[in-house]
Amino acid sequence: MKLLLIHSRTFQYTPIEPAVEEPEPLPEGAGEERFENALVVFATVENGDDSSVAERARDEILGVAEQVKPSVIVLYPYAHLSSDLAPPSVAMSVLEDLGAKLSATSKIPVHKAPFGWYKSFRIECLGHPLSELSKTVRKTGAVGQKRVVEKKFYVMTPDGGLHDPASFDYSNYPELRILVDKEVFGRELEGGENRVNDYCRKFGFEWEPMSDHGHMRYGPHGVVMVESVFRYSWKVANELGIPVFKVMGTNMFNLKERPVYEHAELFGDRLYEVGLDEDRFVLRYAACHQQFAMLRDWVMSYGHLPFGAFEVADSYRLEQRGEVALCFRLRKFYMPDLHIFNKNLEEAVRVSRIVQEKILEEAGKLGRKYVALYNVTSDFLENHRQELLEFVKRENYPVLLAVVPGGIYYWVLNVEYHIIDNLKRPREIATFQIDVGNGRRFNITFVNEKGEKHHPVIIHTAILGGVERYIYMILDTAAVAEANGQTPYIPTWISPIQARIIPVSKEYVEHALKIAVELQNQGFRVDVDDRDETLGKKIRDAGREWIPYIVVVGEREVKTNTLNVRIRRSNDQKAMSLEEFARILREETRGYPLVEPTMPLRLSQRPLFSYKQ
Repeated sequence: MKLLLIHSRTFQYTPIEPAVEEPEPLPEGAGEERFENALVVFATVENGDDSSVAERARDEILGVAEQVKPSVIVLYPYAHLSSDLAPPSVAMSVLEDLGAKLSATSKIPVHKAPFGWYKSFRIECLGHPLSELSKTVRKTGAVGQKRVVEKKFYVMTPDGGLHDPASFDYSNYPELRILVDKEVFGRELEGGENRVNDYCRKFGFEWEPMSDHGHMRYGPHGVVMVESVFRYSWKVANELGIPVFKVMGTNMFNLKERPVYEHAELFGDRLYEVGLDEDRFVLRYAACHQQFAMLRDWVMSYGHLPFGAFEVADSYRLEQRGEVALCFRLRKFYMPDLHIFNKNLEEAVRVSRIVQEKILEEAGKLGRKYVALYNVTSDFLENHRQELLEFVKRENYPVLLAVVPGGIYYWVLNVEYHIIDNLKRPREIATFQIDVGNGRRFNITFVNEKGEKHHPVIIHTAILGGVERYIYMILDTAAVAEANGQTPYIPTWISPIQARIIPVSKEYVEHALKIAVELQNQGFRVDVDDRDETLGKKIRDAGREWIPYIVVVGEREVKTNTLNVRIRRSNDQKAMSLEEFARILREETRGYPLVEPTMPLRLSQRPLFSYKQ
């Protein structure tokens, strides 16, 4: 809360007309109010302010009143001391609370001017050293607090219609109904045992018991999958048709820095804070802080824009203990964060369409379709409705629209892309946002054609989503397949082992190694099961690891110079040459990164991994 306190000889005001949709009612016969020897408190309620702020503000005001000895305290709502305003209903409630606390404690009369009115006023300041004071009152404790924001929900259809979520016909849109039930009505299916948890552990994703709750560790298989998404996310960023710069940075920022504090306040709850000496630091929840701090030092011209800055950022959010979920909701995760800097809002909308197309394309490659939640400010809906409609048309499916008051967040449009998982629950994966506030907040500038400095409009996006969440989507796709009676599998490009060569006996191990080395030299992750086990057990073990291709070699394969290839996805078995098999692997991994193996070639050299729940 921002306060401007003026000790006045005289102060008078007159309500003129409403300034918000539902202003505070005026008393009957209300007109000009006049006061003498008044301590006038111009008060601005900001986002996140609540009763605890009202209590601290009361103490500040009474402390000043004790020194200047006014005859009356006038609490005057004034929305011009901050750009981070609370919604009108919240501001009215906090000021009402502050007025009540003052009246209950003060020995002198307290008058509260009505909220939500344009008012003319005249003030005569006394001019002594304590007659003009300004104060900022904030919450104690953590910076980020869960805020209450008024939202109006609609279902927006590709023809531009806005519909009441309670009466919309979901007959053809069952997945949208699931999203609406959760976001609008607070209903979510409890589900049951999530097979994805078992799949995560199968590939070496598990909780680290010696760390803070919600932190994971990654075995050799998991490392391949994570590294594959790291590299693929960079490739995808470079396919947007704009220049992209890869950067790296730290993950801890001092809350004494004003832009860091303000951005943290806007982000809200789930901040992961660290105290060192007298300072408080926030662990970054995305790559925003580092990229913005870096780019404000870059010398940019309008000719450089649009361009992107990219980092796979280790990110931290203080999720509730009961909400953390393996591979999905974590306290520490990896975010392939891309920020695109644009000359203006018009350019940002145009580039966002390219980003949107890429997000939908990447989900389609996995056989998934997103259901979208469009968070939009009321002013963007009013002034850019046609642009918004163009986004929804490209979804080719109705979206849930959540309208919030303008000026609360740094964005004007924030799109969340959800899958409906195997338990029929919405799970957010990818996102993009159009940010109109952080260019100014972090003093990032570019020079236009006339040599004038301007702040860019910034697109935030994770095209694939968080690394672990993208992997969750891949594994959930397998869970859906298994639930439908199909063999679960994951794409060859991200499979930790893409092919396993199994000799039928020891005398064929060298031949198997020769095949494996040839495939490894072409960039594929291949291993050889040279253990002293039966052929049946070796094949079963390979199946438990979901290896896409199992190659069995014995006397016949050596004599005919062929491979006996078992294909997991189709449950088929074929004989082919090494060249044919390599061609299949190249085709299935085309356009995806080739990541090195993380384990020795021979299975006999590997300890037995025991993944725990």
